[in-house]
Amino acid sequence: MSTSGRIHGTRPTLLDGGVSTGLENEGEPVIAPWWSAKSLLAGPRRELVRRVHAAHLHAGAEIVAANTFRCNLRTLRGVDLDPGSGYAWMVHAGVGVARRAAGPRTRVAGSVGPAADAYRPDLVPEDDELREEHRWLAVELSRAGVDLVLVETMNTVREAAIATEEVLAAGLDPWVSFVCGDDSRLLSGEPVAAAGRAVAALGATVLGVNCTAPARTGPALRTLREVHDGALLAQPNVEDRTGTCADGPLPVAVGPEELADAVADWHDEVGLAAVGGCCGSTAEHVAALAARFTDSRHHPAAAGA
Repeated sequence: MSTSGRIHGTRPTLLDGGVSTGLENEGEPVIAPWWSAKSLLAGPRRELVRRVHAAHLHAGAEIVAANTFRCNLRTLRGVDLDPGSGYAWMVHAGVGVARRAAGPRTRVAGSVGPAADAYRPDLVPEDDELREEHRWLAVELSRAGVDLVLVETMNTVREAAIATEEVLAAGLDPWVSFVCGDDSRLLSGEPVAAAGRAVAALGATVLGVNCTAPARTGPALRTLREVHDGALLAQPNVEDRTGTCADGPLPVAVGPEELADAVADWHDEVGLAAVGGCCGSTAEHVAALAARFTDSRHHPAAAGA
């Protein structure tokens, strides 16, 4: 996929859907403090992760994101793990499971989320802590052999910039996406335009919006296109977050065809290099995107499925 210049009118690369949603649909609890990382502890749980990856691949995904969103130092230091054995094995386990599902010819992305809370910009740590934590995860993802890194759900310009710098320092390609609220602003209140300019100036090859409701994703993408002539990605959140769900996944507010319609409209308007789904999206959402953007008779098969 080209990562420079306008890509309007070309077929976007298809990313996967929500790994945590897939795990919840398999009956695996995704709750604090572990969130999705707990699924990497043992063989039976890792098999659930592999099945989620495999389902997305069979649906048409061309890149799968390893289950490393919560494999950061802050999370792993706060759970019941033996610190004597270190924590890097969790990162390598997440990448290994994804690679086993994907096979040698499909790209595997590392997932790097906010060090603290994806929806609480007020909890973003100080710069020195951010740099230590993002450096550690970026280095371990490099050692584990990922093909690129999704620096995703960034809610402040400051953390997005530091994470991008550390991924680049580790020799990896960062695709940076932001979680947005109203008026094309990050949850911190900072304009997504400023965030996009900041990480693009550092060397991010792909900019985008993820974990954001479709009604807010479209305007944020249009704003990013105004300041960035390169590759854009979209991975909307399709959950219904108007209520609460104490046990299991939240209801789906945007169905597969509705998501495909929205993403196709954004692609027609601003040009998208990569598309997929975030929280709430399933293999069915991926399949709808694949049918919209590719020959529906050709879906990459998952290895070992």
